[in-house]
Amino acid sequence: MTAAPSSSAAHCYRFVVDSADEAARLIREKLGADARVLSVRSVGGNGWLGWLGKSRLEVVAQVPEPEPQADDPRDAATTQPADAAPGPAFDPLARRNGNTQTGPRTGSFQIRLPELLRRSGFSDVFMNRLAATPSWSDIEERPLHQSLVHVADELRRHAASRPARALPSRTAFFGPAGVGRTTALCKWLATDVFRRGRTGRVVHVEFDRPNPSEQLAVFCEALGLSYSHYPVSLEASPTGFVYLDLPALSIRRPSDNTALAAFFAREKIEGRVLVLNAAYDSAALRDAYTAGRGLGATHLVFTHLDELTQWGKLWDYLLDDSLQPLFLATGPSLTGDCEEDVSGTILHRTLPGA
Repeated sequence: MTAAPSSSAAHCYRFVVDSADEAARLIREKLGADARVLSVRSVGGNGWLGWLGKSRLEVVAQVPEPEPQADDPRDAATTQPADAAPGPAFDPLARRNGNTQTGPRTGSFQIRLPELLRRSGFSDVFMNRLAATPSWSDIEERPLHQSLVHVADELRRHAASRPARALPSRTAFFGPAGVGRTTALCKWLATDVFRRGRTGRVVHVEFDRPNPSEQLAVFCEALGLSYSHYPVSLEASPTGFVYLDLPALSIRRPSDNTALAAFFAREKIEGRVLVLNAAYDSAALRDAYTAGRGLGATHLVFTHLDELTQWGKLWDYLLDDSLQPLFLATGPSLTGDCEEDVSGTILHRTLPGA
């Protein structure tokens, strides 16, 4: 085991081992339970092993340093002073109450609250939904901190009321190019294998577009999972799963998604996880979401959360109720950085302390 030089707060270590079992044992013994696997790849052996074609596994793992407690939240809902004057932005809450005034009002927070929420990335769609809630008039005259608590409670109630939708045993992961579909699948595989003790197989699918799979193949080997290329039987065992890695969907040209739609229908794939890059701008994110829904998506994964500064826009998709939130990919590693409490995590980042 050798430590790779790094200027970051975390320390990286490289193993070259003969099997996935040996890698898991070394990581557990040497690095502990907090270690995260960053990459797995097959490497040729040295000397006679190389001549004989004997390959080994190179595993890079990371041990993160404890994160310091932040003094200030990142989102603006709590960093913005309570007496800050709002800008001239459209205010659905004020319009609903018959007030078209855009300046501050004495003794009322109905202008300030929308402004604070917008600074955290909440959209006008969300603001209109909030204005339409029956309890809005009841909190109109409350202090600002109480109104934020009320908004957080409304979001918690909505998340708790959403019926749970389990992931079917046969499930496909799909999404636009560059969103991290394969990395998201690897994270879910690691969670299923290590945390839930499940097993199964992974099928790589290609149509008329390339779908690179080398990283996924080696990762499945490290986890001890069966890996194959379509066409093969997609029947799942009673105790195992079948996860499918699909080519990218097209956002701009829906006609390019004909092969995807035909595959879903022909193979009767019930589980369809739409993977989206949360760092996309709002218009691109909405287009990708609409395209995924058009292909019958059932669950939703957001990636690149480590690149996102304002998480408020994600509430539009959680409140839509069409897709079941599956997890948030909060970092680039193949294992870990997988947050399954989607609503709770986004609530903490948008209304911390509320």
